Amino acid sequence: MLLKKQTVWLLTMLSLVVVLSVYYITSPEQRVNDLANTEEKAEQGNEEAVNTETKDGDSEIVTNAAGDEKFEALRLELNDERSRKIEELTEVVGTTDLPAEEISDAKDQIDKLDELAKKEYILETLIKAMNYEDVLVRADEKNVQVTVKAEKLSRTEANAIIRQVKSEIGDLQLVTVEFQPE
Repeated sequence: MLLKKQTVWLLTMLSLVVVLSVYYITSPEQRVNDLANTEEKAEQGNEEAVNTETKDGDSEIVTNAAGDEKFEALRLELNDERSRKIEELTEVVGTTDLPAEEISDAKDQIDKLDELAKKEYILETLIKAMNYEDVLVRADEKNVQVTVKAEKLSRTEANAIIRQVKSEIGDLQLVTVEFQPE
């Protein structure tokens, strides 16, 4: 009789942990905060402007919107795609009909996607610190594609970027560096 009470208690606690974990992962409050952070970053990136004076003495504002918009559009597209994948995996995690291995695999994939997004952001920051105007890093399971906004890119600069990527994300096989004119 004592063994049955302990088993019931253990199963109750485990089910409580699972329910709370699923609630935390699918919590709408967390997504709202992430969306707000993304919008703040986009606004900060688009606020870069330069005042210039015309022949008449009027001042006009010239923005770097053309290149920045392209990079931001690619970032948003990548974030949307990842969000869809995470949402699908979250539904798998919330399903009780599946075996524990599949649920665990889905949770691991969610963690990998989150970690990859963090590494991309870190790499963008580190490469921008190498005196580039803007950088876009897109990584998947095997490849990393780095697009740098620069007038021209020498082989030594490209090698420095590749070394930076490999030091941050060592397990990927192929790193591609390309540049876009400013």
